[in-house]
Amino acid sequence: MTMTSRGAVGAPYEELAAELSGSLTTRSDPGFDAARAVYNAMIDKRPAAIARCRDVADVIACIRFGRENGLEIAVRGGAHNAGGLGTWDDALVIDLSLLRTIEIDPETHTVRVGGGCTWGEVDQATVSSGMATPSGILSTTGVGGLTLGGGIGYLARRFGLTIDNLLAAEVVLADGSVVTASDTADSDLFWALRGGGGNFGVVTSFTFRCHDIGDHGTIIGGPVLYDFADTAAVMRWYRQLLPSLPEELNGWLGVLTIPAGPPFPEHLWGRTSCAIVWCYTGSPERADEVLEPIRTYGSPLLVGLQSMPYNALQGAFDAIYPPGLQWYWRADFFTEITDAAIDVHVKYGSMLPTAHSTMHLYPIDGAASRVAEDATAFAYRDGGWAGVIVGVDPDPANADVISKWTRDYWEELHPTSAGGGYVNFLMDEGADRVRASYRGNFQRLARIKAEYDPDNTFHINQNIPPAVAD
Repeated sequence: MTMTSRGAVGAPYEELAAELSGSLTTRSDPGFDAARAVYNAMIDKRPAAIARCRDVADVIACIRFGRENGLEIAVRGGAHNAGGLGTWDDALVIDLSLLRTIEIDPETHTVRVGGGCTWGEVDQATVSSGMATPSGILSTTGVGGLTLGGGIGYLARRFGLTIDNLLAAEVVLADGSVVTASDTADSDLFWALRGGGGNFGVVTSFTFRCHDIGDHGTIIGGPVLYDFADTAAVMRWYRQLLPSLPEELNGWLGVLTIPAGPPFPEHLWGRTSCAIVWCYTGSPERADEVLEPIRTYGSPLLVGLQSMPYNALQGAFDAIYPPGLQWYWRADFFTEITDAAIDVHVKYGSMLPTAHSTMHLYPIDGAASRVAEDATAFAYRDGGWAGVIVGVDPDPANADVISKWTRDYWEELHPTSAGGGYVNFLMDEGADRVRASYRGNFQRLARIKAEYDPDNTFHINQNIPPAVAD
């Protein structure tokens, strides 16, 4: 669809506002700038209107209104998307942030979650019952965006990705109809939702399988920090050790600046470090045995492992990365951490441009790697890591500095990668990058797109255009 700013602004939004049980904010409203803001402050879009939907009927009304008036439609859940694709210039933004119901069924070990929830809200509810479902590493992340892209986090080795624990999804389609997709109903759509992003409709609720973790939701977790000079040795040790560990133990590796504040000792503040953040969800009786190799390796600056509720670890980085920072992202999948890759990590890790800038490697191992490549839309199941490089800073004046460091780092590292990148980490990088991120699943996704959204109504995303009929 193409449209003009005049058409967007001139649409009869008062008619939509009267129909919604939620609220509608347009450019003339005093709260417009606050309503249009997203997590990444580098994204500065001016939509025509933002509809805060209170129920499924509101979502249906917005889709119908947008299509009838030839509007771009953007869908926003937690607003964490790397490329800021929950908003767009002159678009009608469907904001799901009021859809925040959480219903736990302890008997069936399931949780039904509204499309506007954050993972912090879900974790707080499930951990109180001694359970969790796999998600990411920031509790402020929205459930919808993370799930639809795959969901890689602390529980992936033991319980798989978030999508591997998705049982059903209520979806409003482009024609305004509502379906509940699962393995037994609209199964092609359900397959596509598990990794295919927001291409296929607006998901208003998710039903997940939950798992008992730790001792009533208590895990052992935290960072082990090493001097940056030890980075190459730590990475070589980590790449060999991780696949051999019990699946109850997971750890992602990063190069970062130690935050200047508690709980870190003052003498470490501002120091560049190679860090591994661990999460052990197994039996307390086995903890000492399982954790022994990671407590004793090398000469760590800090061993920060301790017992805590699972949701405490999930929220550990929220204060360091509040909404409103400048973010520039680049990502790849890696089947191995090669010596050549380690050289690149050491080179650019020594040049971190700001205190918030970092590189992370998240394992896709254990249960996550035992799912067949074509069982869900998420294709990179052959073990390894999802890597991300982010230049981050509060000051817009540093946007060019953090962007250049990120791009240069990625361009040198990319030849060591498996090709595509985790779609939740992609910015606006073009159709070839999207295609590469789905490997052989792309054509099936395009065919399903043609069935459920033939006009590509939902295209403000990492877009999969509908397949053209033969």
